[in-house]
Amino acid sequence: MAVLAPKARSRMIIALLLVMVYVSKAVLDAHYYDQTCPQAEKIILQAVQNATRHDPKVPARLLRMFFHDCFIRGCDASLLLDSTPGNQAEKDGPPNISVRAFYVIDDAKAKLEMACPHAVSCADIVAIAARDVVTMAGGPYWNVLKGRKDGRASNASETVNLPAPTFNVTQLLQSFAKRGLGLKDLVALSGGHTIGFSHCSSFQARLRNFSSTHDVDPTLNHAFAQQLKNTCPKLNRDRNAGQFLDATASAFDNNYYRRLAAGEGVFGSDQALYSDYRTRWMVDSFAKDQSLFFSEFAASMVRLGNVGVREIGEVRIKCRAVN
Repeated sequence: MAVLAPKARSRMIIALLLVMVYVSKAVLDAHYYDQTCPQAEKIILQAVQNATRHDPKVPARLLRMFFHDCFIRGCDASLLLDSTPGNQAEKDGPPNISVRAFYVIDDAKAKLEMACPHAVSCADIVAIAARDVVTMAGGPYWNVLKGRKDGRASNASETVNLPAPTFNVTQLLQSFAKRGLGLKDLVALSGGHTIGFSHCSSFQARLRNFSSTHDVDPTLNHAFAQQLKNTCPKLNRDRNAGQFLDATASAFDNNYYRRLAAGEGVFGSDQALYSDYRTRWMVDSFAKDQSLFFSEFAASMVRLGNVGVREIGEVRIKCRAVN
C-alpha cells in the first residue's frame, strides 16, 4: 500500500475538506469570482502586503478579525460595521475594542470597487486576508471558499458570546460546538496565537491573587510568571504593555504549542489546553510535528469560514456601513 509524503497528505486532506464543504454549502465556491472579478485575490494580497510593510502587527490583527467576525453571527463582516446613533456595533463591544486594522479591509475594498464594482463582499475580503497573513508569515496556504454575503446587523451586546481568555476547556468546547466546530478545531485554531499579542489586562489576573490558595496561577512556569509580572507591574501606567503569545511572534509556526508544554501559555485558556487530558495529546502532537499542525489549521480555517454563511444579504459598497 502506497504511503503519501506529509506534504502530499496535507494537500489531499485540505482538498477533500474543500469538496465536502462545497457539497454541504453550495453557496461557497473556491472559483466564485473567476468570471466577475478574477483579480480579486491579487488586489487583496497587495493591500495586506502594503499594510504589513508599514505595521508588523497587521497579520495578527487581521487573523483575529476573522475569528471574531465568524464567532458572532457567522462570517458576514458584521464586525466591520460602524456604530450609529441608534446602535452600538460589534466593533465597539468590550472584547473587540482592541481589534484594529480595519483600514486594511477598507483599502482592499476601495480598490476592488474600482476594478469590479459591487462584486466582492467584505466578508470574503476578511476571509482571504486572514489566509494571506498566515501564508506571508510562513504558515500554510489553502484555497478560500468564496461567495459569502455581508450581513446588515451588528450588535455590541452579542460580543459576550466570544470565548474569553479565562475559559477552561469545557467552556471552550461548548463555545466552539455552538459554531459546529469540534475539539480538533479548538486546538488547531488556537495555534493562530503563534502570531498574537495580548495587553496585560487579558492575563494579569493570573499573576496576583489568583485564588485563595495560590497567588499565581500554578499552571504558569515560575520564571515565565515573573517575566510577565515585570512586564505588567501592579501599578501599570503603560496601556500598551503586554506580551507576545509565543517566542517567534513574527513567524507562523508551532512554537506556541511548545510554549504550552513548558507552562508558558499567556492566556489561561491557552494553558488550559495542556492542563486538560482531552486536548493535551493534540498539543503534544502539534508541538512535535509542524506539518501536522499546518494541515489541521488550514482545514479548521476552512470549517470556520463556513460558519453562519448566508445566501441572503448584500455586497456592501463600503465595509463600514450597510448599503
